[in-house]
Amino acid sequence: MKQSPDSIELLSVAEMTRADAMTIARGKAGITLMENAGAAVAREIVARFRQGPVSVLCGPGNNGGDGFVVARLLAEQGWPVTLFLLGRRDALKGDAAIAADRWPGAVHPLDADAGRGASLVVDAIFGAGLARDVAGVAAEAIARINEARIPVVAVDMPSGIDGDTGAVRGAAFAAALTVTFFRAKPGHLLLPGRLYCGELKVANIGIDAALLADIKPATFVNEPPLWSHVFPRPRLDSHKYSKGHAVVVSGGASHTGAARLAARGALRAGAGLVTVASPPSALLINAAHLTSIMLQVFDGADDLTAILEDKRKNALLIGPGAGVGPATRENVLAALLSGAAVVLDADALTSFAEIPRDLFVAIKGYFAGPVVMTPHEGEFARLFPKIVEEGGSKLDRARKAAAEAAATIILKGADTVVASPDGCAAIARNAGPELATAGSGDVLAGIVLAHLAQGMPPFEAAAAAVWLHGEAGRCFGPGLISEDLPEMLPAVLRDLIPAL
Repeated sequence: MKQSPDSIELLSVAEMTRADAMTIARGKAGITLMENAGAAVAREIVARFRQGPVSVLCGPGNNGGDGFVVARLLAEQGWPVTLFLLGRRDALKGDAAIAADRWPGAVHPLDADAGRGASLVVDAIFGAGLARDVAGVAAEAIARINEARIPVVAVDMPSGIDGDTGAVRGAAFAAALTVTFFRAKPGHLLLPGRLYCGELKVANIGIDAALLADIKPATFVNEPPLWSHVFPRPRLDSHKYSKGHAVVVSGGASHTGAARLAARGALRAGAGLVTVASPPSALLINAAHLTSIMLQVFDGADDLTAILEDKRKNALLIGPGAGVGPATRENVLAALLSGAAVVLDADALTSFAEIPRDLFVAIKGYFAGPVVMTPHEGEFARLFPKIVEEGGSKLDRARKAAAEAAATIILKGADTVVASPDGCAAIARNAGPELATAGSGDVLAGIVLAHLAQGMPPFEAAAAAVWLHGEAGRCFGPGLISEDLPEMLPAVLRDLIPAL
């Protein structure tokens, strides 16, 4: 999806409604906003599609009003337009009624065959503010148009997709293009909604960005403008200790690869020094594979405490290949008591599945430093079963977990959500299918570790790591394996740092 880099704020449906209302209250007529929205959609259609018969499907609210404007403007440019309305024309109110009065053509009742004979369908039935599941004739029309593979341009949001959660409400259009207004909504980025939007275009319709200062959005697209102000830049007077000393805890002899992947990711992401803390059983195999990464033996929580007494070792990752059980729990608690920044991944999370409160209490303890957790959905469900039982979107669940655990949460997936205990959250949009490979998450945890070691705050460290991880996968492309990810980071950083 394409979106201008300065438009990183994501607005909930309620926040977007407020932005509209504030704009109207400051003197801009609602019909002007509607005309601007329809004109933006029409421009995108004319620029992208060959002229041909188009069916414009309008709903009973303001989204339908936008559709009437699109229909009129396309017809004025010579497009053969047939307009279908869900509901009665005389039931339209406000700006939608004004837009309908400006449409000079016929208005047909929406039926299941509304797409028949059309080379393009404009979906202006419901938009982002859908409050119930799509059913009846609208669901039938959606099903037939999707089945016929007629290109669909969605106005604001494909009808049937919840603007806040990305959930499919009964049935939904699979759009080739979605044109939304002022700012995108979470449902444009969260799965499965993102799959239904096609290309996303965010259009300016005359709403002043200064309104965001009053709305105070707390959800963002995960892009460099979100965290660039604290991203570490190379300095001539830097030395290895000024860039942090990261520690990765290794598992036993048969589970060492994950820790080494994470350590390599941390080193490539900029940590000045990286040490793998290895149990005696894994010392020789780790030594055989490590060169620029250092190695230190440890045998239990007391040894890990001793390692972290050197306060130059300021960030630690535990979990990849660590093993599930009491020993890992003890190591985690020792790390949290050290005051170092801590990344908890994989086995470190699952080890607390039966007693998650013990982990949360330790994180909230007096000595604990910043903590980032990196669960996938399975690990999340084991650690936060009540939150999963309550339901809600991925964004909602990540926020609740961050507040409960007092830690930054990276809830992984193609739509990875990073959430802070204060409610701030970011949704990734640059993660491709090539990242679905064993060990990819271990490298991500190592990148987070490097950022914490370099002094980034935990939310920004996590968000930047997720973005870099996605870019590294995208740059490599098909055939990626996890060992490739750290080696792609220099190229990604080479392009990123001058642009910050």
